Amino acid sequence: MIRWGTVTTTNAPLPRILDFAAWHLELGAHRLYIYLDAADPEAEAVLAAHPRLRVFTTDAAWWEKRGRRPDKHQARQGRNARHANARKPETDWLAHIDVDEFLLPRRPLAEQLGELPGDCLCARVRPIEALAPAPGADGTETLFKAFHLDQQPRQRAAEACFPTWGQHLSGGFLSHVAGKLFFRPGTEGLDIRIHNVTLGDQTNPGERPLPDTELGHFHASDWEHFRDAYRFRLAQGSYRAELKPQVRGEGAVSLHELFALIEEAGGEAALRAFYDEVCTATPDLVARLGAEGLLRRRAMDLPALRARHFPGA
Repeated sequence: MIRWGTVTTTNAPLPRILDFAAWHLELGAHRLYIYLDAADPEAEAVLAAHPRLRVFTTDAAWWEKRGRRPDKHQARQGRNARHANARKPETDWLAHIDVDEFLLPRRPLAEQLGELPGDCLCARVRPIEALAPAPGADGTETLFKAFHLDQQPRQRAAEACFPTWGQHLSGGFLSHVAGKLFFRPGTEGLDIRIHNVTLGDQTNPGERPLPDTELGHFHASDWEHFRDAYRFRLAQGSYRAELKPQVRGEGAVSLHELFALIEEAGGEAALRAFYDEVCTATPDLVARLGAEGLLRRRAMDLPALRARHFPGA
């Protein structure tokens, strides 16, 4: 039987880590490697008590043994994933994903991964972005927006679904559309980054898609989450200035530039209006996404799963 797991670097609060862990344990993950980006004794104790979790606190002592701590969190993520890869393999596959990303398979992951050929060293899962519930929603389902893989239909659909801002957003997404990778742990010399892996001079050797699994990304799952993460993302994260525009073509602007224009025009109120159009499951947006075949629904009772896998935590 194929065994799979995840590797994740996080500084999220314990409840969010438990949601992530419980979801993937319920799916059948054999091992979760969790690297705490800062010391959190409570989180370490709770997580390490579970037999299928391996927890590492990457504090000053950790980095002193491994050279200087990388300044950028993206570099720390890659270093930690390579540490997991270099361990004696406990799984056949590992997904390098973030704590706000949830694997959403339509059939068992072990079955899908077992169908990959032997020369495939990595397999890609594409993201879907979680939408904030509209006011009055009952909360029994989480709604997501998806995107078309081909560039032209993707952009046409983005402009149809998000009439004000779609021209600036790849598929209407705020975060990545590249997706994340499963890789075969124990592959000597494998260099693991956020969206890709390299082996020698090969990028993503033998890559195959996993079309029956999507990656539910809770990038901006409610207004407070979006607002609280916004300044960090502008300075150091997925909206930082050095990133290129998501959309190709003349007049394209980066997310950093787009948000600067929005704030200049109307401050936080304008930012909230942008969020309401792009990230909230309003009836109009749900209808437009449905017409494009880009609406996903998933029941995700995370409190119940957390209680099942981490009782009393």
